[in-house]
Amino acid sequence: MSDLTGARVVFETVDYFTDVALVPDPYPYFDHLRSKCPVAPATPFNVLAVTGYAEALSVYKNPAFSSCNSVAGPFAGMPFGPGESDDVTDLIEQHRGAVPMAEHITSQDPPLHTRTRGLLSRLITPKRLKENEDFMWRLADRQLDTFIDNGSAEFLADYAKPFSLLVIADLLGVPAEDHEEFKAAFALETVGELGKEAPTSHNPLEWLNDKFHGYIEDRRRSPREDVLTELAQAKHEDGSTPDIEDVMNLSTFLFAAGTETTTKLVSSAVRFLGDNPGYEAMLRSDRSRIPAFLEETLRMESPVKSHFRMASTTTTVGGVTVPAGTTVMVLPGACNRDARKFQNPNEFQPDRPNVREQIAFIRGAHSCPGAPLARAEGRISLERILDRMENIAISEEHHGPAGNRRYTYEPTFIMRGLSELHITFTTKENQ
Repeated sequence: MSDLTGARVVFETVDYFTDVALVPDPYPYFDHLRSKCPVAPATPFNVLAVTGYAEALSVYKNPAFSSCNSVAGPFAGMPFGPGESDDVTDLIEQHRGAVPMAEHITSQDPPLHTRTRGLLSRLITPKRLKENEDFMWRLADRQLDTFIDNGSAEFLADYAKPFSLLVIADLLGVPAEDHEEFKAAFALETVGELGKEAPTSHNPLEWLNDKFHGYIEDRRRSPREDVLTELAQAKHEDGSTPDIEDVMNLSTFLFAAGTETTTKLVSSAVRFLGDNPGYEAMLRSDRSRIPAFLEETLRMESPVKSHFRMASTTTTVGGVTVPAGTTVMVLPGACNRDARKFQNPNEFQPDRPNVREQIAFIRGAHSCPGAPLARAEGRISLERILDRMENIAISEEHHGPAGNRRYTYEPTFIMRGLSELHITFTTKENQ
């Protein structure tokens, strides 16, 4: 029995949701699913996995798919299953409120999703994004200052996590005096010189809800000249005022999602730099290649590993019948390595001609609203890292020698990201 055959025997019975063996490198499993069919059952829970690029686009664009279980997936707790009816639209609406994360934009369907998305366009304006980008340049230097003289860093803790968190905090108008408290809430570090413990070690989202509810309530009562007041006074397209809870939920989701995905993008990009010295020289000689480098990073290591849809009516994807009530699992990291779309898909090619067509940020109505922000964070981070560091390398002490690296990843089926990244570098003069 060949190794490939042996692997397939294991893959046929593996539990994608709990098997930690898939965490370091899920891509062989994704390839196995696609080799059977780009739309194939994945054990257990009657999940239909989508690993093909074209098939993923058809799911994103098909109104027959509800986003009610976008995060919860097969654990949504719906009291019905596939094949009980050809139309479960009413059943979804009856039970939607009990699904985890149902209150957030990612789990909404039109017309509610359209209404919430319209509110988002009033919160994140071009003017606000420009002001936020100016903040990023200052923040990048400030964060690099904390370790640049050491010649080494644990990149996630020293840069990627605090940088991503404070960028989104600034975008949403969190007062500067509260930034340290926010960093502590996400266990990035203790609060200032007081050394107090993090405000919460259990549910940061609940803590965020409380903070933003308080901010919005205060600004509606006592408006000021700040971003939080603009947030609090934002209107729906019809001119009506949203409930505080609606603005709070949107702010909380943007905060959490924006922090997570950008942390993973920036750290993956630096890993590719450290593992391939030629890339550092390439980008240093031509900074205009940084955006494409980041797109290829997103293609190779899509931060969202899986997200879900439920067929509200019986439909088809890629010629496969999908009964109403079926949980469909779209795997962006697999779709971005579909050889039918991307030639030599498992190779990192910074000059890949169609790389902007990668779908790490999803497509369709639920395309990531923070994608421009994430790209700006990645670009500015790499610009300043190249300005102030050289000879960026992966720490062999922590990750092993080139050709035999040891990286650890977060043990979750939803996100794909390093849990730590140790690098070494030399500090550039005249930085």
